[in-house]
Amino acid sequence: MKLSTTDATLFFDLLWMLQFFVNQRMDIIANIDSVDEYKECSQEDKVKVRQALFDQPELILAFVNENPFNLSPEELNIVSQWQYFVKEEFYIERYLKSHAIFIGKKVYGVLGLTQDIEDIIPKHRLPFMLKTVLLPFKDCIVYDGLFESYNVYFGSGIKSDLKECYLKAKQKGAIIVSLGTQATFAKKESPAKSKAIVAANWREELEALTNIASKLRGGGGQHRINSPVFSLVKASIAIANAAVNSPNDMDELYKAIIKAERSLKQVAETFFRMEDGE
Repeated sequence: MKLSTTDATLFFDLLWMLQFFVNQRMDIIANIDSVDEYKECSQEDKVKVRQALFDQPELILAFVNENPFNLSPEELNIVSQWQYFVKEEFYIERYLKSHAIFIGKKVYGVLGLTQDIEDIIPKHRLPFMLKTVLLPFKDCIVYDGLFESYNVYFGSGIKSDLKECYLKAKQKGAIIVSLGTQATFAKKESPAKSKAIVAANWREELEALTNIASKLRGGGGQHRINSPVFSLVKASIAIANAAVNSPNDMDELYKAIIKAERSLKQVAETFFRMEDGE
């Protein structure tokens, strides 16, 4: 979940060149005459230059047009894409094998620079709120090496909302994994043709299950838990039928889910009455 050593070196070389250029234009830090001198500046001073840069993103194109360091076309293209930066507050929601999930106004897959982001912000601290700048770099997204963190504890409600936000983006194929003119999204999970054949077979299986479940009856001296449990079985099969036969009919799916929820509630109520000795 981080850049290669070669790419990380290139990223910072280009970033320091750009920020040195901005400093020269804006005269933020005095007596800095080379990129090497700028590298040695304090973090506090670099933050000031960074702020000026992203407050005036036209400086990125000025750098590209002037090309003061005789960069190659490929290197200039990398820097030019930085005009599509995203600066806002994010929540790091989870870590995947390929990237960290940053949730802001949208959902992003972000790589670390010289370290995995998980090595900086351990998993047990998630969700983690921070303010940073996301930048495109080649075919991925990185952050610009600086972030402002917030020492905030999040309860189960926010954690659940963030998880749902991630799951929705994943399901819709809306996780952004590159920015700029080459912006792309993580692949949406879509059924292949071979899976369509499996779905046809499921219809046969579900029809058989429906026929079997229709014979389930409670009462007649059976245990009282049987009747609501059998109703739940039938309601669950109805959800499966709706999902397989008409997955895009939201109304039908919703009705089937509501019916199953009622059946589950009846099972729970019967169970608790049994515990109370009724």
